[in-house]
Amino acid sequence: MSPKVRRQFSPVQFTNVTINDVFWTKRIKVNREQTLPFEYEQCKTTGRIDQFKPGFVPKGTQFTHMFNDSDVHKWLEAASYSLATHPDPKLKATVDEVVDLIVSAQQPDGYLHSFFTFVQPEMRWKNLRDNHELYTAGHLFEAAVAHFMATGERKLIDAACRFADHIDTMFGSEEGKKPGYCGHQEIELALVKLYSATGNEKYLKLSKFFIDERGKQPYYFDIEARERGEDPKDYWAKTYEYCQCHIPVREQDRVVGHAVRALYMYSGMADLAGEYGDEPLLNACNKLWDNVCLKNMYITGGIGPSAKNEGFTFDYDLPNESAYAETCASIALFLWNHRLLQLDCDSRYADVMERTIYNGIISGVSLDGRKFFYVNPLASVGDVQRQEWFACSCCPPNVARILASLGQYVYSTSDTDAVVHLYVQGTGKMNVAGQEITLTQTTEYPWDGNVRVGIDVPQPTKFGLRLRIPGWCKGATLKVNGEAVDLSGKIEKGYARIEREWKSGDSVELDLPMPVERVYSHPEVRQDMRHVALQRGPVVFCLEEADNDDSLFKVMLPKDAQLNASFQKDLLDGVVTITGEAVVVDQSGWEGQLYRTEPVKTKPYKFTAIPYFAWANRKIGKMVVWIPEA
Repeated sequence: MSPKVRRQFSPVQFTNVTINDVFWTKRIKVNREQTLPFEYEQCKTTGRIDQFKPGFVPKGTQFTHMFNDSDVHKWLEAASYSLATHPDPKLKATVDEVVDLIVSAQQPDGYLHSFFTFVQPEMRWKNLRDNHELYTAGHLFEAAVAHFMATGERKLIDAACRFADHIDTMFGSEEGKKPGYCGHQEIELALVKLYSATGNEKYLKLSKFFIDERGKQPYYFDIEARERGEDPKDYWAKTYEYCQCHIPVREQDRVVGHAVRALYMYSGMADLAGEYGDEPLLNACNKLWDNVCLKNMYITGGIGPSAKNEGFTFDYDLPNESAYAETCASIALFLWNHRLLQLDCDSRYADVMERTIYNGIISGVSLDGRKFFYVNPLASVGDVQRQEWFACSCCPPNVARILASLGQYVYSTSDTDAVVHLYVQGTGKMNVAGQEITLTQTTEYPWDGNVRVGIDVPQPTKFGLRLRIPGWCKGATLKVNGEAVDLSGKIEKGYARIEREWKSGDSVELDLPMPVERVYSHPEVRQDMRHVALQRGPVVFCLEEADNDDSLFKVMLPKDAQLNASFQKDLLDGVVTITGEAVVVDQSGWEGQLYRTEPVKTKPYKFTAIPYFAWANRKIGKMVVWIPEA
């Protein structure tokens, strides 16, 4: 395998990153103080906690899904991250209680899944296509690694290893093992995490087996269906494109099927490409990236337009009002791009991360941290609102774990370079060129594009500092110690790279102009033809009924309309709004008519746009992202 595709960069761990930021600090605080306790109570109330107890009898909607364990695992992962950065005795006691309960449900052979232990033990490993056993195991492994990193305690990670060892005895290419893989991908990336935490190469090899086996014929899902006495033709999804095992993964170049499954699998592929130097696997990732991000991604970073398969339809099909755009899918897109970023420090990956985190991910949780979106439409007639919980509640704890670990996505390092991917005020401690350096960001991003990076090193040290120039930005300027730097010849794959001998007290000032921009979609996106969206910096805006009136779908934006941005500290926890003069259809003269030959008339209309992530936090009402251009 070619060494050039091995991972060149490593993320700086979230425990070495401190966030003290006008935008993120309050969201992380709400996540810690409101979301985590609220989600625990929901898991408790719905039986997700108690289902690890022998003899648990589900009531009502409890055990609605056989993969409910995974909600607890994701909550535990989020809680562990939070403990690592903000020690909390009460939360620690709750975490200990949950860990003890999970471990108590482990079987003598290492198996650990409450539903198939206490409810349907006869179905253990009988239906990998639909039963999510390996998916749930994957989230347990991720939780165990986070818990071990946060506490240093081995109880959960030892249980995870016993389960992984059991899985390794069940699946593989060796005689007597099942040549299977999961219908819902997740374990592939989780096994790589478990390998990284333990050094046990068995877990890395098992992840590779699951990826390599996928899509081979005869299809394993056909084999196990016949063993259950079923006809594979009766598969409810009708096609294995749904779970991305229709062809081997290295031959895949078009995103299909269930969005979360696809992007979790691509994350595992990127991990393995970096670990093994697997060039064909990375080539597949690159082709899939082009298809996902250039033909199938919403402006908000949402993916998967269809509710029917919770996923993809065909290229450039991006309906707005019916957009599914599951919160978990945006998170999966974020995670995949972060992994690709470590293989090739290319700003296109960080640009997608930024688009998703400021729009399609945090839209999934209310500002008070206690209500959630499963789907994230880009238009609403007033019938959409966040919910406290769902029968399938994968999204709420998924958002919680991203916010609790946000620091690990800000920086990366190589042997010679320190890299700033996201602009977040605070500090990052990292090892570069044999020295421990500290980078301190000072910024009011995303509301202001001025970023100051201070450098602290124990002694003068030569290394490269890379600062991302976002794809949305035109006219970025950079100064080192107050002196302007000519960026021509210093931009490498979207990053300004300054190599010099740095000393403590040095500083870099990056200015990223943030005018209000009109954004247009590709002409093949039929739903957005002759429409425009508003974006400022990384933030996508929308018109919401709470700031305007119920005429939103009749508003048109003239091409010469002046657009003004201003910060409103008392609105929606403090946001920038965009105001301007548009026009709205004049409905007078239409009484008693459905059609007529005279064109519509318009009249002036003053509008206010807010960040998309903040919509539906005040009252139920209409909302629109894409506005017809007059």
